[in-house]
Amino acid sequence: MLTSKEHKIILFTGLLGLLGSILVGTGEFLLHFSPELTGHGENYQFFYYVPRKNLIEGHFIAVVGVPFYFVGYYHIYKMLERGSVRLASIVFCLGILAFTVGGFWITSRAFLGTIVHLQNEIDTTTYKTILDNYTLISESLVQALRVVILALSIFFVIAILRGGTYYKKWMAILNPIVLLISVFVFFYLSPNLGKYVAPIAMNVVHFIVFSASLLQLQFTKNLQS
Repeated sequence: MLTSKEHKIILFTGLLGLLGSILVGTGEFLLHFSPELTGHGENYQFFYYVPRKNLIEGHFIAVVGVPFYFVGYYHIYKMLERGSVRLASIVFCLGILAFTVGGFWITSRAFLGTIVHLQNEIDTTTYKTILDNYTLISESLVQALRVVILALSIFFVIAILRGGTYYKKWMAILNPIVLLISVFVFFYLSPNLGKYVAPIAMNVVHFIVFSASLLQLQFTKNLQS
């Protein structure tokens, strides 16, 4: 049974995780979105249509928001801990790893956008070399992030289905990798609407995860009342 102090800690850390998804999502939206987003993906050309002001503002908003994800994963740890400390710890550690990698990646985006804005002032061969190096150095982080999120989701599901956590078992469906795939399926089926969520997919995913988790926490509190 949750004590009042434990409930407050879990609630507060969950709210901070939710705040992180909103801040990073807002920043990433400013960094990536423009009406010309679809159809200009090659060589990061979509950045050409993102105003410089958005690049700068989006960068700092996203960077400020990233640490809140670490706190949010402590909330998830506490929600899982009662069922299995080991599994909860694995999910927590993978969450920290995921958003450390994601944080490194997102700090590169405004600089990349600036380079794309300056493409007409850079020698074509040099410009291509810069983009190729960026793809190797920074875009590889996105692939690593997705692998970590896949592993995290597997342990998240196992922990919930084993029982004993503060989650109902249906919460296993709302694991990050399934939600992430759902966002991109939505974009594929409805690009005109999906273009608003696809650029901030990981943040949309975690907004849903933290919101559902906080609802489960409230449900647990009501049962104990």
